[in-house]
Amino acid sequence: MSNIPVGFEPIFRSSPYLELLGPIFNKKTGNGLVIGLRAEEKHCNAREQVHGGVFSSLADIALGYNAAFSGDSPVPIVTASLTIDYAGSAKLGDWIEIETDLQKVGRKMAFANCYFIVNTKRIARASGVFTVTST
Repeated sequence: MSNIPVGFEPIFRSSPYLELLGPIFNKKTGNGLVIGLRAEEKHCNAREQVHGGVFSSLADIALGYNAAFSGDSPVPIVTASLTIDYAGSAKLGDWIEIETDLQKVGRKMAFANCYFIVNTKRIARASGVFTVTST
C-alpha cells in the first residue's frame, strides 16, 4: 500500500479478523510497538469519519500486542477490560498512529494505556487490562 510513513511495515502477526480490518502496520521503537492504519472507506461511517468500533479494535491490538510481546518470550493474554475515550475524530484518508504506554505485565494481569494520534493531535485514548492465561 502506498503512502505509508517511513519505518512502518505490515503487522508481524495477523489473523483473519486483522486481515479484514487492515491493512494494519507496525513500527518498533524504544518505547514499544506503534500501530498504524490508513483510514479507508471500509473504516468509515456515512460521514466519512472512522467508526468508533475501528478504534476499539485497534486499541485492543495495540494494547494486547505491546503487553504480550514486551518480554523475551510472548505472554499468552486475553482482554479482561477495554475502555476508550474519544476526544476527536479521524476521517477518510487520515494516517492513524497508536502509541502505547505499558504499565505492567505480571504473572496474572497486564495493564496498558494507548493514545490515538492523527497529524500530531491526540484524538482518543484507551486503557486495557489483560488476564495472563498461563505461564
